[in-house]
Amino acid sequence: MRGVAYLHNANDLDIHDLYDRVEDEWTRLFSQSRRGRFIDYLRAQFAPEPGAAAADRLLSSAVRPSKQLLKVAAAEIKDRDQFVLLDRQRLAYGLVLHAVEKARAADSKQVVIVTGGPGSGSGKSVIALSLLGELAERGYPAQHATGSRSFTETMRRHVARGSTRTKAMFKYFNNFTAARPNDLDVLICDEAHRVRETSASRFTRATERTGRPQLDELMAAARVPVFLLDEHQVVRPGETGTVADIRAHARSLGLAVHQVDLDAQFRCGGSRAYEEWVLRLLGLNGEDPGAWTDDADFEVTLADSPYELEGLLRGRLNAGYSARITAGYCWRWSDPDGDRLVSDVQVDDWAKPWNVKGDRAVGDAPPSALWATLPGGFEQVGCVYTAQGFEYDWNGVVFGPDLVYRDGRLVTVRAASKDPALLKKTVTDEQADRLIRNTYKVLLTRGMVGTAVYSVDSKTQDFLASLLPDG
Repeated sequence: MRGVAYLHNANDLDIHDLYDRVEDEWTRLFSQSRRGRFIDYLRAQFAPEPGAAAADRLLSSAVRPSKQLLKVAAAEIKDRDQFVLLDRQRLAYGLVLHAVEKARAADSKQVVIVTGGPGSGSGKSVIALSLLGELAERGYPAQHATGSRSFTETMRRHVARGSTRTKAMFKYFNNFTAARPNDLDVLICDEAHRVRETSASRFTRATERTGRPQLDELMAAARVPVFLLDEHQVVRPGETGTVADIRAHARSLGLAVHQVDLDAQFRCGGSRAYEEWVLRLLGLNGEDPGAWTDDADFEVTLADSPYELEGLLRGRLNAGYSARITAGYCWRWSDPDGDRLVSDVQVDDWAKPWNVKGDRAVGDAPPSALWATLPGGFEQVGCVYTAQGFEYDWNGVVFGPDLVYRDGRLVTVRAASKDPALLKKTVTDEQADRLIRNTYKVLLTRGMVGTAVYSVDSKTQDFLASLLPDG
């Protein structure tokens, strides 16, 4: 390889000093005054026969990560003592590795589904990262993908730890529209409840809108596509990441499906009893709400005001715990006013801004993708799209007017939501009801040690007080 600079608008006198940089035959500099010499030089470097055949071979060859990349990725991802697999996680981990070996040997495909609630959220990601590291160590092409910018950017920042090459292993679901069939051995689809109907967005050109299901793209991209999901975290219209959807599509392709449920194991954190309480509270499991009973592993408390909610969580934060405040999407979300966020989330005289919308910090507020992990995130209220996929020690949730207690149960009020996704006429009231309930399910289950709640609606606040011991 040789390097050449051709400054076609410069005369020799203009760039006289630059010629001092030309030290050997491998680096050459030409100006417009030496155009003839430049052409002669190029002719001397090129072979007499065209290289089209070699170029065709290059373009048609499979894109594979180099052994060095895989070695670096394995070192970055696998060699971490916090990635300790528990019983059910080992089962899922082993199932995927066995499926990979079998698929490679038989030149076949099969699908693996790993389900689990939020208490196993970190558990699913531990499986994903442990698999990614092991596969890289074995030299198998594998990638990790999600539908969440916050989640993917956090993976790139904290898992890849600055390695550009390792960052490239963390993708988005819509990055596989043109992927070659089985180009990867394994595609790990984390947070797969966020798989959408198609990869097309409002920015997709009309000529590129094929209507192809995103599930089809993901399944086609690897010999063993792995889907890790929690069905109760579908919070946007058009998300189709359910076990039934995945199984149905795999069946239409004639693919075998293997499934592991992580909820059958003890959790990595949080409380199974609390998750069941949340499901009953929100009417997501067909059972009536019930009183919260003390759990030695988890604390639930009702704040009398947003000030008390913030004060409780700030105390936990100062004690060395991680903590965040979230809320239902019931307040407008303004663009920054210069270098200052607008305090849109207002309850009486208490007010805080939403988290940053974009990928650039605003003052001390971190970018959206890092709200849950950087220290400055506590000073903003997180929305469901930013909080989803993350867990922190202490969790504060403000119930907005889109979920209120009326006539003996919690009901949704679609008109009170400011979520643009629910303003679409194509979303039915039944769908909106489910999405709002799932939104609060996500918000209420981010905490690993405890959760504090507060409702802006007085009847709902009284209802929550009747269910909590201190209420």
